[in-house]
Amino acid sequence: MSDSLVSSSLIEEFATKGAVCLRGLFEQSWLDRLSAGLEKNFADPGPSHSYYTSEGEPGGFYDDYCNWSRIDEYRDFVMQSPAAEIAARLTQSKSARLYHEHVLVKEPGTREVTPWHHDLPYYGVDGNQLCSIWLPLDSVPQSACPEFIAGSHATGTLYYPRLFVDHSNYADGHDGFETIPDIDANREHYEVLSWDLQPGDCIVFHMRTIHGAPATVGLKSRRRGFSTRWLGDDARFATRPWKTSPPYAEVNLMPGDEMIHTSFPLVWSSS
Repeated sequence: MSDSLVSSSLIEEFATKGAVCLRGLFEQSWLDRLSAGLEKNFADPGPSHSYYTSEGEPGGFYDDYCNWSRIDEYRDFVMQSPAAEIAARLTQSKSARLYHEHVLVKEPGTREVTPWHHDLPYYGVDGNQLCSIWLPLDSVPQSACPEFIAGSHATGTLYYPRLFVDHSNYADGHDGFETIPDIDANREHYEVLSWDLQPGDCIVFHMRTIHGAPATVGLKSRRRGFSTRWLGDDARFATRPWKTSPPYAEVNLMPGDEMIHTSFPLVWSSS
C-alpha cells in the first residue's frame, strides 16, 4: 500500500479527532467477498450472535463476532486486505495484530439506535495504538452513518460499557469508570463526526472514541458494517471488573503482558 493512501494529514487528523473517513481504499471485490461471508455467518451464527430488535418490531438489528477463523471470506479479508496496514499507519504503529472482527447489521426501517459508548472498556486490552475499521458493505447516507465525538479519545475518561439491548451500564460503583453523559440532550456541546459513505469508503476510529449509530427508519437499503479491531505495538492485556467482550477464555495472559497469542495473529509488520 502506498504511503499516500494514508497521508500525514490523515494521521494527524486521527490523532486529534479520534475518527477519520478514508475514501475508496477497498475494492468492490472485497465488499463482495465479505457480503458472501456475511450470508454464511448469519445462516449459521456463532455463539456470540445477538439480536436486539424485539419480535414483531420493524427492521432488525443484529450482530456477531469472532468468526474469522471459520469463515473463509472473513479470514481472507483480515489477512490479505489493506486493513491491517491502514490501522498500523494511522496509529503510528510498526505492527498490527487482529483483536477480532465484528459484523453489525441494521435492516431497513430498524428503530433501534446504537447507544453512545466507547469500545475500550468492553475489551481486555489497554494502550493507545488501538483502532477499529468500520467498513460498510452498502452505501450509507450521513443520516444513517455511525456518529463519533471528536476528541473524546483523548480525555482520559473511561465510561462504563453499555448493553445494546436496553442501553444500561454493565455495572456501577467501580473506580476509574463513569456513566457516559447524555450526548443527545447536549449535542451542541460536541463536535459530532459523520459522513456520506460510498462502497470502498471506511471509518477508522480509536478504541476510546465515543460513538453511536442512528436508526435506519426511512432507509431503503440494509446497513451492513464489517468491523475489524486492531492492536498496535503498545497494546497490553488488561482485565475489567466485568466479563470482557469478547471473553477470550483461552487467553492466559497476565495484565500488562504484550498481546502475543494465537488468538491475536500478527497480520502486518513494517519489517
